[in-house]
Amino acid sequence: MTDRAYFFHQGAAGTSLGDSVTILNSSDQELTFQVFATDAVNTPAGGAFALLPVETKPKDVGAWITLAPETASTVTVPAKGRKDIPFTVKVPADATPGDHVGGIVALGTAVEGVQQEGKVQVGVKRSVGARLYFRVPGPVTAGLSVEDVRVTRSAPLLPWVKDARATVSYTLVNRGNVVVEPRVALTAEGLFGRGVLNRPARDLKLTLLPGARIELTEPWPDAPQSDWVTVRVTAGAAAHPDLVAHSETDFLAVPWPAVGLFLVLAGAGVTWWVLRRRRRTAGVQAQPAPDLVRTH
Repeated sequence: MTDRAYFFHQGAAGTSLGDSVTILNSSDQELTFQVFATDAVNTPAGGAFALLPVETKPKDVGAWITLAPETASTVTVPAKGRKDIPFTVKVPADATPGDHVGGIVALGTAVEGVQQEGKVQVGVKRSVGARLYFRVPGPVTAGLSVEDVRVTRSAPLLPWVKDARATVSYTLVNRGNVVVEPRVALTAEGLFGRGVLNRPARDLKLTLLPGARIELTEPWPDAPQSDWVTVRVTAGAAAHPDLVAHSETDFLAVPWPAVGLFLVLAGAGVTWWVLRRRRRTAGVQAQPAPDLVRTH
């Protein structure tokens, strides 16, 4: 959409600045777009970077952007051509310090396909966007927390024949006012401090926006079959070495399918033993006592 992958700007509250975005059409036919500015969000599950759709009114930096008057309707870009669109960012006088993230989107007006969503068919349109990162000077704080750590397991019917599988779920929350690119490490200890999982810190390749809350999962294909386990999730960011957050949870690893099968078999064995004992008792005939003749 533009010669630059992203826009990076900075401006104090109450100021304005100008720039332009370029729409490139590499196809062999002219294309028509609806162009709009909007806010960025992280998707709740997975944390992917997304720009709000045209029908959602922006409340942050997307509302600060004014596009050239020609975008009031639609913009047509010739085949193999380009279109430069000036825009202005007017920072409100009460803008809070920190990062404000949004983007400028070009939404194609042509319906290029149909997608089934339940019982409703939805027309699919092509869209491209350019991110805009805007920093308002002032006190900035990087904040990150790990919350809601939990573990779900599935164990084979016969333990130790196959691996038990587990999924570690957790929530990352950006509690600061600047963008964070989180790194996460995952460790787990069994009884007596025995290490059962050690995944060093790695970049998630996510841009966590200020105030964003995202839910993530980690597969654990060789989870313990039988143990008392403490799982810890530790998060940080390479750009903020002092930023460290962690949370943990305990779970009891028990091969419940095998335990259930054992209880069923044990119950069946007890039932068989009781019935067999009753039958043996019922088969025993009581012998009549002999008559005692009293002699004189």
